[in-house]
Amino acid sequence: MKDGFDVVVVGSGAGGGVVAGELAQGGYRVLLLEVGRHLTTQDFRRWEAKATHDLFWPLRFAPLPDGDVVTFLAARCVGGTTTINTKVALRAHEEDVAKWHLATGLTNGAGRPFARADLDPYYARVEDLLGVRERSDWQKCIYTVRPGFRALGADLEPVHSYTDAECQSYGSCLQGCPTGGGKSTMNTYIAWALARGLLDLRTSAQVERVLIEDTAAGPQAVGVEYADAAGARHRVRARYVVAAAGALNTPQLLLRSGLRNGALGRHVGLHPARLVYGLFDEPQDAHRVYPISAHCMKFQRDADGGFVVEAATVMDPIAFATTLRDEHGPLWGARLVEAVRAYRRYAGVLAMVNDENNASVQLDAGGAERIAVDLQPSELARIAAARQFSHDVLRAAGARQVYWTGLISTHVQGGCRMGDDPARSVVDRRGEAHEVKRLFVGDASLLPRTLSVNPSLTVMALATRLAEHLVTEMSEDLSPA
Repeated sequence: MKDGFDVVVVGSGAGGGVVAGELAQGGYRVLLLEVGRHLTTQDFRRWEAKATHDLFWPLRFAPLPDGDVVTFLAARCVGGTTTINTKVALRAHEEDVAKWHLATGLTNGAGRPFARADLDPYYARVEDLLGVRERSDWQKCIYTVRPGFRALGADLEPVHSYTDAECQSYGSCLQGCPTGGGKSTMNTYIAWALARGLLDLRTSAQVERVLIEDTAAGPQAVGVEYADAAGARHRVRARYVVAAAGALNTPQLLLRSGLRNGALGRHVGLHPARLVYGLFDEPQDAHRVYPISAHCMKFQRDADGGFVVEAATVMDPIAFATTLRDEHGPLWGARLVEAVRAYRRYAGVLAMVNDENNASVQLDAGGAERIAVDLQPSELARIAAARQFSHDVLRAAGARQVYWTGLISTHVQGGCRMGDDPARSVVDRRGEAHEVKRLFVGDASLLPRTLSVNPSLTVMALATRLAEHLVTEMSEDLSPA
């Protein structure tokens, strides 16, 4: 196998998949390392248990003071979480991005506070490449819950998503799209580069550390060390290393590699969410639709409430049955059996809350992952308000009974946040580590503060921006790989 590259990218999701694809198609020698398997549409079936095993990281939990937990969901496969998400494509709100400068002193190339306008050209590029479109093709369950929103002085509007006309609304997004209508990085950036023989993709590769050497200019990344599926260890060298293993994994990789920045693994945002389900008299079949085709943005800004509600969705049967709760706690026994028997008659909403980045991911003395969550009163108030609003919406829409899940996090952000101030950030405005030259971060861990919307489009835009920067830098670097 080759062991010398221009760039090695760790992780193939919204960040790494874009960086690797862009650079490979630009003619650079790129190695893309993914800890999961390379599964494609022929492998995707509506088989919840198998898909959870094949495509997802094992569930991770962080304890809360009241004895509950936050559950973390993420993918472990080529394409990362873009392979199993709902493909919602939203640009960040201007107020979301304005928080970044306040958090880390982040500025743009002209020295002004980094703003949404600095991302807009990259948003446009990703949207055009993925064919982002409006999803106004609502089905029954949306029209069932919409009157509830209107009764409370709010409304639903269509989302935009990176799905094409091949989307058949099977509802199987979380098991991988069987038609290819969902435009993950797996079947776009990565597939296009692989089809042209431009990209070296190695799967089942557990990257253990970044190789760092001392130079006259200071510490510099020169490659990575990883273990393959058989446990054999490999070292590969590269001019540049891009860590894009996800906001829970990238900080751990950098910690294992010897970085000691005080902000590393800190300031992690959860974008805490929960599903709230209403039981209706008529079948809704919310499991047989494109899961998120509408949203209520009335409360998006912090000053207006600090949460977004998406509709309509319901988890697949196993996850649905194992997460139901009400004011008395988790459902068990006869009550659970009765609730699950009515599965087809539920319509659900997903309530996502703006948090303030008070979580962290670190390594304990034995090198094991340790996730800590410290939700503040303001965050807890938003979480409670989002659940209450969702409950009231479903009741106003005619739901006979309302249940909900515990807190989940599928949009982890931060942990390697970018900024101009090394005391408050891990990487600079380009994504390069303050401590180590030629070591870049290219995933959601870059974000200095949590977004109020699904972050995947923003991560792809930042990754496109990073790829552009690397092209410029490599064109000035004439040394051999």
